[in-house]
Amino acid sequence: MTTETPAAWPRYDHPDDLAVIEATPLADRGLPGTSYDLLRRAAEQWPERPAVTVLPDAASWRTPSSRTYADLLADVHQAANALHRLGVRRHDTVALFAPNCDELITALLAAQLAGIATPVNPALARDHATELIRRAGARVVVTASPELDPEAFATSAELARQGLVDHVLVLRPTGGRQDRAPLPAVENATVAHLTDAAAGLPRDGFIGEPPTGTGLAAFFHTGGTTGAPRLAAHTHANEVADAWMIAANSVLDEDSVVFAALPLFHVNALVVTLLAPLLRGQHVVWAGPLGYRDLTLYAEFWRIVELYRIAAMSAVPTVYAVLATCPVGAADIGSMRCAMVGASALPDGVRTDFETATGIPLLEGYGLTEATCASVRGFLDVRRPGSVGQRLPYQNIRIIDADTGGQRATGEVGTILISGPTVFPGYVQGRAADGFLISGQGKVTDGWLDTGDLGYLDEDGFLYLTGRAKDLIIRGGHNIDPGVIEDALLSHPAVTAAQAVGQPDQRAGEVPVAYVTVTDPTVSEDDLRAWAAAHVSEAAAAPKAVRVLDALPVTAVGKPYKLPLRADAARRVLTGVLADIDDVVGVGAEADSGSVKVTVTLRDSAPARAVAEVERRVGNFAVPCRVVGQHRGDD
Repeated sequence: MTTETPAAWPRYDHPDDLAVIEATPLADRGLPGTSYDLLRRAAEQWPERPAVTVLPDAASWRTPSSRTYADLLADVHQAANALHRLGVRRHDTVALFAPNCDELITALLAAQLAGIATPVNPALARDHATELIRRAGARVVVTASPELDPEAFATSAELARQGLVDHVLVLRPTGGRQDRAPLPAVENATVAHLTDAAAGLPRDGFIGEPPTGTGLAAFFHTGGTTGAPRLAAHTHANEVADAWMIAANSVLDEDSVVFAALPLFHVNALVVTLLAPLLRGQHVVWAGPLGYRDLTLYAEFWRIVELYRIAAMSAVPTVYAVLATCPVGAADIGSMRCAMVGASALPDGVRTDFETATGIPLLEGYGLTEATCASVRGFLDVRRPGSVGQRLPYQNIRIIDADTGGQRATGEVGTILISGPTVFPGYVQGRAADGFLISGQGKVTDGWLDTGDLGYLDEDGFLYLTGRAKDLIIRGGHNIDPGVIEDALLSHPAVTAAQAVGQPDQRAGEVPVAYVTVTDPTVSEDDLRAWAAAHVSEAAAAPKAVRVLDALPVTAVGKPYKLPLRADAARRVLTGVLADIDDVVGVGAEADSGSVKVTVTLRDSAPARAVAEVERRVGNFAVPCRVVGQHRGDD
């Protein structure tokens, strides 16, 4: 196995570095072939270096569990051997259904070594989680113990009772006692703690057939525009290539400590905060099972940074909006070089507030599950306001006209396409005797992935996002399929049509709202909102508002047209935000080139302070806005 030494990492902290990096073909960089090769290389090079430190929860940040690279490899060998003994082979999947904990890191890497990992969000409604695990064909589910997540364990037990899985392997809480109460028996399945199932098995190697770079590594669920979430397939080569592109960042070195708190069913957690650090021998400190949803974490966060000398973190905009309000106090946070942000649009106000309050620069990026994780990132010293950054090495970006397929010129808005070694092979359609049926479902044509996003490139290749051609609602980095909301509302006997869209939100980026037509005028909007909340698959998809209209907008050929609804949602929320500013005489919004643009009109005599206040408040939302009719003279 050829390897790349730390000294061979290229310089990569400026846009001009891209051409120099790509002068060396990716195939000549000696990347590990698989995630297992990556872990094994790390353990060989840095056996005694700390690899992972996991907090039991935010309140217990001083008493974590820690493992070296050698420890992590040995634990992965043993867990993978347990999976192998249960019958998991190269084309078999292992479902992972638990919140983050120390043992989940082991289990995920072991599942990719023994077979194919399928991490599933434990917060999903039971029927959706069941469908994903059924579609993946998993006969083994690795789940949370009753004390770690009772609902996840109950769902896993129900999968066994239905005959969908044969084995339920249970994860203990981080730092939990080994002598807890016996696990409940489950009909139709064997039930055991993962550590008990692995006890006594070899720790110095894997007894089965190791994976190859072209082999399938994982299935990650991602929001679609029709029905339940889809399973996107990743190869080992996809994951390693994207991890290398992220790790090749001169801002961080081998001694940098990374903070991780996103859930491991999300590709960012796997690629950015697990695999990429393995390439550099970096130490990763993981939050507890609630991650960034643990309110105690925010009260303790800056002291955690000080104790562990955190150099970088990865989160969604809503996290930074909250951290901007958490006083640093006496904590020494000088170790923090940058904070990475992605998954949803970053409002200018969130960037300004966070960087002003902490002095830590935000490093924006862009990517999607179908391109493994990241495809674009910015630079700390070269800022382009409004841009998410430049393409990563060895990936390519084109902007095309959605109707003609023709290339758009510099500065012209169109559909964003991505090609390169991170583009996924497709979605899981089913299983045949010799493996899984994988299809791009029209998302990939001649190696180019249609992202469904709209944007443009400037003359230096920086990407600017302007909207989405697809319908996904992104709430705090979490993808929500509007179809789930629409189906819930259409099940109401009075609803005849329903369309769900994202409404701008200063904390979450977007929240879902819905518009409907009804046959019964006595049905209230509050009743419909409650109905939707009771019938959607997960709490995050419950609409914040349901609005009744006489008719829903359609295109010239009668298809649903959601842009006017997104414009209406933006107008409503900003009208409320600016309601107490007397100089505001109107807020309007319109759909243009696939994006929503807001116009705030002020009195001609409006003082400069009113203009500044409007711009400050609107800056908390990721919505293009112009202010007109203002007077910018002295107050």
